[in-house]
Amino acid sequence: MIDLTLLGCGGGMPMPNRHLSSLFININGRKLLIDVGEGTQVAIRKNNLGFKAIDIILITHVHGDHIVGLPGLLSTIGNSGREENLIIIGPKGINDVIKGLSVLFPYLPYKLDIVENPRELSFIIKKNFIELSEKDKSDLIINTEELDHSSPCIGYSLYLKRKRKFNLEKATEMNVPKVLWSKLQREENVEFNGVMYDSSMVLGDERRGIKLSYITDTRPNDKIIDLVKHSDLFICEGTYGNDEDLDKAIKNKHMTFRESATIAKDSDVKELLLTHFSPAMNEPKDFRENAKSIFNNTIIGEDGMNKALKFID
Repeated sequence: MIDLTLLGCGGGMPMPNRHLSSLFININGRKLLIDVGEGTQVAIRKNNLGFKAIDIILITHVHGDHIVGLPGLLSTIGNSGREENLIIIGPKGINDVIKGLSVLFPYLPYKLDIVENPRELSFIIKKNFIELSEKDKSDLIINTEELDHSSPCIGYSLYLKRKRKFNLEKATEMNVPKVLWSKLQREENVEFNGVMYDSSMVLGDERRGIKLSYITDTRPNDKIIDLVKHSDLFICEGTYGNDEDLDKAIKNKHMTFRESATIAKDSDVKELLLTHFSPAMNEPKDFRENAKSIFNNTIIGEDGMNKALKFID
């Protein structure tokens, strides 16, 4: 299961009732963060989410409303007692940006592992941390795609794999010794009495996991559809709610509600959550129908909104 908290749904500048872009993700007690706009720390405290267990920070791009909160957050994570490495993933140029920002956090009690503009990364989720792994042994796969914005920008899809069920009948038919069942169920291959046993001998078929996608800031393009296709939840920028603001969206390389909803429809996602609202848009819900007329299962994001994504039997 994945638990989500939309920490901030604003774009451009913080507002009295709206923090800047940030999404908090909880997977089995380990935490990921997408973007760290100004006010992210306040939002984390307000929602009682904690700092120490944040293992991965995903940055879409380095405009201030998505990254200015990073230096303070990294310092607070250090003050929380974290010692394990922390992974930061971002677009082309993220290494130089983190190096520049580091003058604001000259000492951290943990190491930063910075990954620049990857296409796909695989991770194992352990009790005390998340670490990079080989794809066939992973719990979580993160894919990215370059977007069309005024600076290098990437969108993300996260796929949480689901464990295969133990198949007693299969294990018995394959004459797998019971002493090996638990190891093979953890998808470990084992040699026993000169015979090699692999997990496929005791496990059932692959089961569908959970897919979450996050896209901001960009103009629409077909690459987005390929990245977010069949997402259980598609979180997408809706900088402009009014259709009459299309020219602004094109000029500033953002999207309208209608454009975001069209991507959701074309990508066959289950649910669309709109975020990253322009400061000029006081009440995003006033423009809800511009999205729902295209993709009915649309939600207008709000700071502090919680969502739970569960495996489907």
